[in-house]
Amino acid sequence: MVAEMQIRNYSPRTISSYISSLTRLSLHYHLSPDLLSLEQFKDYLSERITADKISNSTINQAIGAWRILQCDILKREWSTFKVKRPRTHKKIPQILSPEQVQVLLSCISNIKHHALISLAYATGMRRNEILSLRVEDIDSARNMIIVKYGKGGKQRQIPIKSSLLKILREYYKQYRPSKFLFEGYRPDMQYSPTSFRNILRKAALKSKVNKRITPHTLRHSFATHMLESGLNLKQLQLILGHNAMKTTSIYLHVADTSSIPIPDLLEIKTNETHG
Repeated sequence: MVAEMQIRNYSPRTISSYISSLTRLSLHYHLSPDLLSLEQFKDYLSERITADKISNSTINQAIGAWRILQCDILKREWSTFKVKRPRTHKKIPQILSPEQVQVLLSCISNIKHHALISLAYATGMRRNEILSLRVEDIDSARNMIIVKYGKGGKQRQIPIKSSLLKILREYYKQYRPSKFLFEGYRPDMQYSPTSFRNILRKAALKSKVNKRITPHTLRHSFATHMLESGLNLKQLQLILGHNAMKTTSIYLHVADTSSIPIPDLLEIKTNETHG
């Protein structure tokens, strides 16, 4: 199964997650997963939903691993082992106001931590994309960041402002990372996701911003503030790395676009008619 996913060019993280999902299923019944029935798989999911309150993403991950096992490894018909994916309810994302972001940043005195959080907010990059960034991925001559390890293996470019470049340069001069832009306590080792979350948690407590702030909160805030500044939805989709416009359009529900000038279509029509 690992070989099948490697051939498909699945990311190491996805491969690890799928294998871990099937391992847990196998341990639950003390049986090899190829010996399990559809009913057993459904019972397992039902039990985990009830007892562990697992999320829709965890359920989808388990179903994805189950499908690869049944169809691609065991060569069985999916119609015989098919499990419907859970219905999703799109929640409006929680965001910070620009003022709250500035308060949050002002509470981070460590230059490395400040650069990390500034980058997350000013680019809208996902946490893992930021932690996978290498020094050479910053194209300062073109004011661009090259995202080489995006979700689903997709690459993209993100424009950045000179103010962010200045922050990154100051950080680089002091820390001199050798491989990854942000490294852990050992050179050549990525900064940990846990440390990323802890920086935000401490800054949030210090700032007294009464909201739950995660790395993805910064991404949501970036997207919303970009729409409010007049960026169109297609441009935002490309910057965020979304496959579908539908995913990006969720930010229309939280963005305040009242300050963006709207033409008077009736007046334009009237003038054209008189002309």
